[in-house]
Amino acid sequence: MQRNPVHVHKTTNFPDAMNTTDALIAILESSFDGIYITDGQANTIWINHSYQVISGLNEKDVIGKNMTELEKYGIISRSASLMALKSRNTITIDQTFRTGKRAIVTSTPVFDEQNEIIMVVTNVRDISELYNLKEQLAQKQEQAQRYEGEIEVIRKQLMQTSDMVVADAKMLNLLRMVGRAALLDTPVLLLGETGVGKEMVASYLHKKSPRRDGPFIKVNCGAIPEALAESELFGYERGAFTGANREGKAGLFEIADKGTIFLDEVGELPASLQVKLLRVLQEQEIVRVGTGKPIKVDVRVVAATNRDMESMVKSGRLREDLYYRLNVFPVHIPPLRERQDDIPKLAQNMLETLNKKYNQNKSLTQSAFISLLEYSWPGNVRELKNVMERSFIISDADEIDSAHLMLQNARLCPDPGDSSEDFDLKAYLEKIEKEYIDKAYENKKNVRSAAQSLRMDPATYVRKRQKYNIKLK
Repeated sequence: MQRNPVHVHKTTNFPDAMNTTDALIAILESSFDGIYITDGQANTIWINHSYQVISGLNEKDVIGKNMTELEKYGIISRSASLMALKSRNTITIDQTFRTGKRAIVTSTPVFDEQNEIIMVVTNVRDISELYNLKEQLAQKQEQAQRYEGEIEVIRKQLMQTSDMVVADAKMLNLLRMVGRAALLDTPVLLLGETGVGKEMVASYLHKKSPRRDGPFIKVNCGAIPEALAESELFGYERGAFTGANREGKAGLFEIADKGTIFLDEVGELPASLQVKLLRVLQEQEIVRVGTGKPIKVDVRVVAATNRDMESMVKSGRLREDLYYRLNVFPVHIPPLRERQDDIPKLAQNMLETLNKKYNQNKSLTQSAFISLLEYSWPGNVRELKNVMERSFIISDADEIDSAHLMLQNARLCPDPGDSSEDFDLKAYLEKIEKEYIDKAYENKKNVRSAAQSLRMDPATYVRKRQKYNIKLK
């Protein structure tokens, strides 16, 4: 960088109470940049405090010493002052000091009225933080490129499988993390609302793990009767109880040996079994009902729940030590409403599956896709599947539009393993049946065609319409 030489002028306007030298020193000492001044023969005559901080040198190291000497003995790696004296121009260089700090060093020669150099003023600007930020940015960019590469690999792998459909960036990034966790035997806890796809993520984790060739055992902890839960999970010895198999029976943990066991709704396990599960996690062994002999098992545990496990711990429904043992690697699966890019892809995939199964060629209209994206999906992926099956049945034409989706009436039946709420299943089924029967007649305009569209004989169809007090038009 070049700039015009500096010439000394005699005029000053400093306060009367301050002489020129004191004023200049005060100004230079207040600078955050380092200041290094030599005379016209490169002898050091002054440095400010900032220079000492940046360079790690103090006054006794340099004052009175010539820059040639300082450079020769390695006290300063290279001298911009010497370069400025030789070129009679401003010189700017990069320099790294023994403190590890990097700086932009600019030496400017000062000329007198006879155009002789009487001093060289060097400005030393610490840019270490800028270099650190630059390196961090480069690392972040490299990391982002690596993540994008991993996500692209995941996307291509998913395109080659029919059991999992993912297009949203949030889910792709989640699967990237799950894929990394899959390489270890660490317990994984899948968290999220009902119907978000916890079982699918657990299956993906198993397939990405070194245990992929072993069994993948799915257990709905909320659906097993409490009286049978221990024998189902841990097995029993011969004669353990009345009605037991004569030869005894291996439990699900033994069956999952060398593989993965997926414990859905793990918070529903009774307290007695929570202790036994903790033993599996800590000791990798189980004890069958009817014996005290431990059996070693080699199994990876993946648990899932839609409950607030911390609240369950506080209320005493879940053991604190079990919670912390399961919560080593928690994965929060976002609800469908937060995965907008997944909705069209999932809907299309579900429709293609139905078309293939029933030899149809139905498609979704643009208005249907818009409705799907605008809906909040309280029941998540499971509710979307429910809606797609319903609209497939009631649509008369090959095109399914927003009216066929009936989203304003869509309500998903709770998960059978979710015992947190009472649910009138009979009333729910009657409501759905009434909607289908009514819509089928509205589309087909006659009893025979409406009954046929629902795979129902006409007599049954008429009887059910009468049951629900629907008048034939």
